[in-house]
Parts: sequence; structure tokens; C-alpha cells
Amino acid sequence: MPYGSRLAAAMTRRLGRECVYTPSARLALYLALRRWCRPGARVLMSPVNDDVILFVVLAAGLRPVTAPVSVRDGNIDPAAVPESTWRNVDAVLTTNLYGVPDRVVELRRKCEQLGIPLFEDAAHAIGTHVDGQPIGTFGRAAVFSLSKHVAATAGGFLAVDDARTRRELELLRDDLLEPRRLRADLATTLRPLARSGVRTLHLVRPVWRTMQRLGVLERDEFRMSLHAAKLAGCAREAPSLTAYEPWVRVDLHGFRARHGALVRGQLAVRMALLDDDLARRRAGVSLLSGTAWASPALRERGAQYGPLPLFRVPLLVHDRDVLIERLVGHGVVSGYVYDPPLDDYAGAEFVEPSPDPSAARWFASHVLPVDPLLARKVSHALTREAAATARPPLPAPVSETSPPSPLGQ
Repeated sequence: MPYGSRLAAAMTRRLGRECVYTPSARLALYLALRRWCRPGARVLMSPVNDDVILFVVLAAGLRPVTAPVSVRDGNIDPAAVPESTWRNVDAVLTTNLYGVPDRVVELRRKCEQLGIPLFEDAAHAIGTHVDGQPIGTFGRAAVFSLSKHVAATAGGFLAVDDARTRRELELLRDDLLEPRRLRADLATTLRPLARSGVRTLHLVRPVWRTMQRLGVLERDEFRMSLHAAKLAGCAREAPSLTAYEPWVRVDLHGFRARHGALVRGQLAVRMALLDDDLARRRAGVSLLSGTAWASPALRERGAQYGPLPLFRVPLLVHDRDVLIERLVGHGVVSGYVYDPPLDDYAGAEFVEPSPDPSAARWFASHVLPVDPLLARKVSHALTREAAATARPPLPAPVSETSPPSPLGQ
């Protein structure tokens, strides 16, 4: 029986696609990129994304091409991507940032016209639908992360169309897995329980401050250190997970560890609770959607589909970085801030810059990602801090000689 087949079968029943279990979503994405993209291929992606995703793309031997994004949600704005860019990309990678869905219908149509694969990063979007169809069923392949919605610290899936492709990917996965270690399995199993205990005992603030002082956090800022000279040297070895492992493993050192029955059993229990988790997330999103800080995309998608089961709720605020520090005092640690955008962070040596970076820069510097399970607590804290709402800039007037602004999407 293939490794993780029971977990994969559970996800297949939920999604309606063949699924491969992986120890992490980042390994699942690497498998998809290696399976469908030749080395040197160019992948269109949003610059408002986790830096780990950038390094997975580089590890697969590919060239990231950053797209213009919507100032309303940070996802790719298909209409703002120049035709010259469309003609020169070999694949598209969605983000579904914080669970707010990409314009997958438009992106799929464009990819079909060009004959290139669409990959869905659905790590933030388990349970999200567009026009009644689940995110993760629009592209050639889709990546999911259990750690985002069931409070685990491991587990991912790669969803594909047919059993033959699934079997091919299982073999590729098995070649990349590292041996199981009991100590690592115990740590993976106990970490979510310890995190839950910290929250229950209201120890978030002292624990977080202590970790900062001890220097045990792998990121001093929102982005990890680039180490550009070392990173450039890895290009000679790509595609290679081993060469890029110092970057790909940040925040999840066991991203390709073969977990034993202990970890997989815990994940099965947590997956059984997924629908309850999604319902609680919808309730939190509903509450935060009614606040002054809710992004326009959040309100629009809610009006169209009802409250989404978001991983994080994108609020738009002024003085975001100051607020993040202030929220720690209220027992709330904010994460998943993707600032600066990837093209500003990594530079043209590693990333093809967006033709219009203004929307990505504005959104990345104003978005405050909020855990919907903490909606009431965060809403009260932001009210006490008198948080000021940031409103997306209006599109520039369109003249007969000037092209449309991507900020209007």
C-alpha cells in the first residue's frame, strides 16, 4: 500500500480528484513543478506570496515571473498581465492568498489558450469554492496543506486528474523522502498540543517575547535572509531540493521527512474535524467582514458566495507593522505577512520583476492577516488600538493615450 494512502483517500473523497499524500505542501509543489515543467521554464506567480514558495520554484530549476496583482486581494490580475508576458511564460501558479480565491476561471481559460499548465496553490483555500467548484479542481495539479486548517505541523496533498499520474508522482515522492526518525515524529505530534496549551493558558505574549529574545525564531523580519551569494551558487545544481534545502526548510525542517504511523494517525484525527474547523472559520470571517478594516475583495466575495472558510482574513490598516507589535500585547501573534513583494525582496537576479509593482507594494504593506478563529479578540484589540482603515487607491483616470491601470481590478 503506498505511503499515506489512507490520508490521500480521505482527501480524494473530499475533493473528487486523485491525491498524493506528502509530508508538506512545499514538497507537493516541488513534485508538480518537476513533473510538468522542464528546467529553465518560466512560471508566472504573484509577488505577494511566501518566500518559501519562491525557493521551491528555484529549486525546481525554474524562473519565477512576478505578475501584476489586484490591489484588492493581492492575487494575480490576469487583465493586467501584458501580452508579451503571456507569450513567454510556460506555466501559471495561483496563490489563493489567505483563502481568497484567485481568478481561476480566467486563468484556466488563458492557460488553455496558451497550452500551458495551471498549478493551484490551495494551501490557504481548503473548502473554498468558485461557482460551486472546489478550489483545487481547476488546474493541472493543486497543492494543499493540512497545517493551515487543522492545526497540524505536517501533512500536504498533491491533487491530480488520474490514477496513472498519481502513481507516477508517488514514485517521484518516494525518491525524495528522507528516513523516518522517531524523535522528529514525537516533536511533530506534540508541537500542536503545546501550541494549544500556550493559547489556553494565555501565555502567547510571554512565550513569543521569550522566543524573540532567545533568537530561536528563524526570521528576524517578515522575510527570511536571502543570502544572495550562496543562493546564486545553487543555480548550478538546480533542479535540486538538497541544494536549496537551507531556504526551503525554513519554519518546517521536516518538510520531506517520512512520517510514521504516529504522525499520520494524528493527522487522520484532525482531518475528521476539518468540517467543524471550516464552519468556525466562516463564523469568524463573517464577523470580521463587517468591520471597517475588511478588504474590498473580502466583502465582495462574501456577498457573492457567503462567508469563506479563510485561513487568514485580510484586513487593510495603516501603520500595520506598529499594530502587529501592539497586538502581541493583546495575546495575538500575527504571521503570514508577505512584505516586501518577492521581486523587491529577491531582485532581478532571481525573479523577473512585475511590469507594474505598485499594487503589490501597497497591498503587502497594508494587509494585516488575522486568524478568523480569533476574530472577536482581534476586533476588540484593533478597536482599543484605534486602528485606522487603509483604503485601496482609486484607479487613475484613463485617457485616450494612457493604458488602463491594473489598480482598477
